[in-house]
Formats: sequence, structure tokens, C-alpha cells
Amino acid sequence: MTVRVVLADDQPLVRSGLRVLMADAPDIDVVGEAGTGAEAVQLVRDTGPDVAVMDIRMPGMDGIEATGLITAAAGATRVLILTTFDDDEYIYGALRAGASGFLVKDMALDDILGAIRVVAAGDALIAPSVTRRLIAEFAARPEPALHPRPVGKITEREREVLTLVGRGMSNSEIATHLYISVATAKAHVARLLTKLGARDRVQLVITAYETGLVTPPR
Repeated sequence: MTVRVVLADDQPLVRSGLRVLMADAPDIDVVGEAGTGAEAVQLVRDTGPDVAVMDIRMPGMDGIEATGLITAAAGATRVLILTTFDDDEYIYGALRAGASGFLVKDMALDDILGAIRVVAAGDALIAPSVTRRLIAEFAARPEPALHPRPVGKITEREREVLTLVGRGMSNSEIATHLYISVATAKAHVARLLTKLGARDRVQLVITAYETGLVTPPR
């Protein structure tokens, strides 16, 4: 399957560089480029890509607002944020807006291409350098969730699984912790995604913190 990608960055050199590098990937097709958040939203509407690789700092409508508009739409486009280490304030907003992944611009090309494929497949990915710090700091903030997800309808076992997802455990780690098979752990996660209306694993982590199942380290 070919992954159709839109590149959104206000720096033409960054966009052209990514396009050239992605040209060698036979399963990734760049279908358009945008220099502002507004252009990115319109381009996604016009082309319906699988993934929008989105910068945060752009003139006019920034990447956070653009991400919110894209993820709120009925389409299946997922947003992969491209950021830097000192962009935490913006990443919190992008998390709440529904982004499915976060990368830093100095990552290796293979990692960026791999992340695009992971997000396109319906999973979520955050650069290891920011994962736990980012989630903990995000969850400790007082801002209300944009899309709160009630957890009253999930089973006790699903609540246990959600708690472990919130702690950053993989399906295999959850299986080991609960003495169940990896397939069963994966099935529980899939049901949680459906019941809570979450797009991906990142949103399950956020829900676990926002509902108090997991508390940030002090």
C-alpha cells in the first residue's frame, strides 16, 4: 500500500528536502506541500492524504490549530508533528488537538519514514526522547481535555489495560503483567479504542491521565 503524504512547513527548504528524501521510498507518495496551517487544512481536504507531516510554528494558523481542524473532520487523515526539543508548550496543544505522532527534525530519515508508516497504519508514535516527560508534564497541567472520554462503560479488565497503556507499556508488557496472551492484550486495546472513540494509543494514554487512572510522577 502506498502512503499518501502532505508536507506542511513554512520553510521551503525543509519541505523540498523531505520530498527529495521521500522520493526514494517506493511506498510513500508526497501529494502536496503547504507553507501555512490554513494551506495544510485546505490541501488535506482537497487530496485526502493518509498522513499530514505538520510543523508547529507556521505563520497565521499554526500547526496546532490546523491539526485540530484536520482531526475533527470526517476524513481518515492522521497528523504527524515534526518538532524540536524546546517545543514542549506547543506539543501539549497538539496532543489535545489529536495528533497521532511526534518527531524531532534531527531524526534519521529511516526513522521519519518508519514513523509515517506506523501512523498511516493506525498506530501512534512519539519520539523516545520526549515520550515519558511529555506525557507526564501534559497530564499535570490544569487545562481541560478538548474531547473528554468517559470511562464508565469499560470493563474492569479494560480499566486495568488502560492503566497499563497509560504507564507506557507495550502490548507484550501488558500481557506479561496481566498473565494473558499478547493477542488478548491487543484485543483489549482495540476494544478500548472503539469504546472510548480514541484514534490511537496516544489518546488512550491521555485518557488514562485525565481520568486519574495514572498520575504524573512528582
